[in-house]
Amino acid sequence: MSATIQAAAPVRSSTEIPERTLLVGLGLTSFAALLLELALTRLFSVVLFYHFAFLAISIALLGLGAGGVFAYLLKDRLAKTESRTLAARLCIDCAILIFVVLEVVLHVTVALNVTGINFLHLSAIYVVSALPFFITGLLFSVVFARETWRVSRLYGADLSGGALACLAVVPLLNWLGGPNTILAAAVVMAVAAVVWTASPRVRKMTAGLVVVLVLLIGANHSNRLIDVVYAKGMFRDPAWVEFSRWNALSRVEVDRQGQAKAIVIDADASTYIMNCDLTHWRGSQWEHDLMSAPPALANVLRPRGEFAIIGPGGGVDVVRAVANGSPSVTGIEINPIIADTIMRGRYADYAMHLYERPEVHIHVTDGRSYLRSTPQQFDVVQMTLVDTWASTAAGAFALSENNLYTVEAFREYFEHLRPDGMVAITRWEFRQPREALRVVAVAMQALHSLGVVNPARNFIVASQGALDEDGIPVVVLAKKTAFTEAEESTVQAHFRRFDELHPLYVPSEAAGGAGRNAFSDLIASNDPYRFAQSYAYNVTPVTDNAPFFFFTLKAKQILGEEVQQGIDWKVNLGVLVLIVVLVISVVSVLGFLILPLALHGGRQLPAPLLYFVAVGLGYILVEIAFIQRFVLFLGHPTYALTVVIFLLMLSSGAGSLFSRRWLQQTEMAWMPLALVVIALVADVFWLPRGLAAWVGLGFGYRLAVSGVLLIPLGFVMGMPFPTGLRAFAARSVGGVRSGKTDNAVEWAWAMNAAASVLGSVLAMVIAIQFGLTVTLACGVGAYLLALLMLPALHPRRT
Repeated sequence: MSATIQAAAPVRSSTEIPERTLLVGLGLTSFAALLLELALTRLFSVVLFYHFAFLAISIALLGLGAGGVFAYLLKDRLAKTESRTLAARLCIDCAILIFVVLEVVLHVTVALNVTGINFLHLSAIYVVSALPFFITGLLFSVVFARETWRVSRLYGADLSGGALACLAVVPLLNWLGGPNTILAAAVVMAVAAVVWTASPRVRKMTAGLVVVLVLLIGANHSNRLIDVVYAKGMFRDPAWVEFSRWNALSRVEVDRQGQAKAIVIDADASTYIMNCDLTHWRGSQWEHDLMSAPPALANVLRPRGEFAIIGPGGGVDVVRAVANGSPSVTGIEINPIIADTIMRGRYADYAMHLYERPEVHIHVTDGRSYLRSTPQQFDVVQMTLVDTWASTAAGAFALSENNLYTVEAFREYFEHLRPDGMVAITRWEFRQPREALRVVAVAMQALHSLGVVNPARNFIVASQGALDEDGIPVVVLAKKTAFTEAEESTVQAHFRRFDELHPLYVPSEAAGGAGRNAFSDLIASNDPYRFAQSYAYNVTPVTDNAPFFFFTLKAKQILGEEVQQGIDWKVNLGVLVLIVVLVISVVSVLGFLILPLALHGGRQLPAPLLYFVAVGLGYILVEIAFIQRFVLFLGHPTYALTVVIFLLMLSSGAGSLFSRRWLQQTEMAWMPLALVVIALVADVFWLPRGLAAWVGLGFGYRLAVSGVLLIPLGFVMGMPFPTGLRAFAARSVGGVRSGKTDNAVEWAWAMNAAASVLGSVLAMVIAIQFGLTVTLACGVGAYLLALLMLPALHPRRT
């Protein structure tokens, strides 16, 4: 919505809108549109799957671009309506449409399962969700075209409104929840209509719409009136749900499952609330059930050790640690609803006040950020089935790929262990291993980086039963030092006590050649990269540069039957989702941006338009690469999304305004492009190490560092598009001197929007295949292309 400049001629409108009305109206409209975009990422994550969250960016860009194109095609008809009247009508329509979008997303079920994707229903959600953005693009295009003489202030109001929406989305999601935040966007859009209109009758009518929407939000404060109906293609029976609440991170509910209560995150991942009386632990069913599970091996080997548990959820690992005598259990839970509202609040009695025991210390923060900031050493660092399947607009795999399973993360875990400490990671496993096997590969590479030449005696791997079916939990124990004979004997005794447990790798047995399997072959190879080359699945160690741990398919398997096999089908299907979204985006771009202008203009595309393609592609590639990079640094994708977009949008708006004065001569437009390229090249080499070094700082300091890194870059990134647009307008036949403003500037806007739509998908494809560094490098390449195309934009000399 930020780049909707339609013409460059400084012509005053004959019916001038008051300055305050114009700026406030634009700011509120921009605020509502971006708030809707960000809130849709949260809603898509719950109702669809986390793969679809970034779809909101593509939808918004497409709608805004199509609105600009149709403003050009319909400008003669639109010219019959005065600006304020038109803007008010469009805002009223948009407010009503936002409510329609909410109902469609909540009630249209998209079957995303092992058999495939319901393409028609997904397309319907895509198109309907784009309509409010289409209207916003139409409104902005009309206003910018009619008020070109004060375009700098309009652009500033547009960017300021969007930036404020980035600041507002997190508290609104925390206070109101997902559906109500979308309704809040409708309220703001209706308020914008009140500001725009000059008619007292229309103002009263629109004020009534505002009141109705506010009352609807109040009536739905408990999320009982408007909430999730279908999720992941299935009907959600409200009779199951005892409690539900949204925040910026996820939607959390507590469901009754027989006699048990389960915390369900984004209608998918779940963790049971422990209802265990520790005073009667010995000989109880609780002891048998919890100690016969693979993660219990860590408690068997370190019964009185100090534990750091990342993602404790309902407290399964915490109960095991406390019951076996641990004097200190540190739980690191990222979601305050789980840690505070449920476990230490509403369900504290049911959980036997587990999280309030003196030996239990719960910290609400990101796991790696906490470990970076604490000097404490532990006997065990434990993660059990930590994956939430939630999301961010950053792209597919964004939150479940939350940097907890990378080589750098494991190195940090090892560094926070006492000399004889261990890492205990439990993952789901399959007939043909891949997840726990990849944990071994990552841990092996981390041990290599710490100077362990051959870690063959540093692993113990066990499963709950033989790997004869999918969905078997497997624990990987890894130490910086070798497991001793006494430790192996203790583990073997525990296997004999609980025959549910099955050894997959024990050093002494593997050395004797017994029980050969994928785990023993990998560890014996002592080279995870070479092993992965010949293995059926992609189990190479993952790094912070490409933290896609859960995507284990090789390229040749993406379109094969392997996508539909195993309980990890929804992860593998994410790549197919990217392909589907790319197809929808290409069709939509052709149908709503390129073909209308081509049919209307009937002429060949000017070569200089490649400049605007390059600028649009470069900006979105850089933006998404930075969002992904800042996930680890800021601790959560939602924070990364809002902070990065806020800082880039605000600083880009300032850069655009400044470029009007600084770059009076369009021949100087090479300067910001050159600065962008230099800054991005430096970031390609420095950013990963720099952010990793500061990840342990307090959150406020990390926000300050984010500003220092992003604001100067965003400032210069905001200059190339408006500067190039002015040069392109002047280049057209006659230019602005002759007063002819129908100069294919609309083409420039359409091509820039099309590149942004497609780039939002391509950025994730590049990141998955080649990593975030290459994604950022591709952004550099796009800006270099723009720099090469810049001479073609210069005005013709006559």
